[in-house]
Amino acid sequence: MAASIKRPSVRRLLLVQLAVVGLATALAAGSGGAPAALSALLGGMVAFLPNAYFAWRVFRYQGARHSRNIVNGFYRAEAGKFGLTAALFTLVFVAVPPSNPAFFFGAYVVTLFVHWLGPWLLRRPSHT
Repeated sequence: MAASIKRPSVRRLLLVQLAVVGLATALAAGSGGAPAALSALLGGMVAFLPNAYFAWRVFRYQGARHSRNIVNGFYRAEAGKFGLTAALFTLVFVAVPPSNPAFFFGAYVVTLFVHWLGPWLLRRPSHT
């Protein structure tokens, strides 16, 4: 009987990213008020939404028979993530210019840095 291939669960990583966005928004609200909080929220969401899209899109195929589809899916997911990031930056700066760019880019960068915790957050529990 062949072992079932499990998709890696990125839910914890995405939840930690959302928590970081919330924390950055709360810190911005405490130090700069509502306009700074909105800037931090927008910056965090510009980082979070493309990552969520990538995670949703990249793991569509499993197994050795689909190796070509896996590679193509990865490149498509990365291209979509890049395009979505560019579109969100454009949308934010045209529709709702951040009143405090420091909080906007700070929340963006901190949310992206959560990926450094990926190996720890995605680690599967030992069955031994």
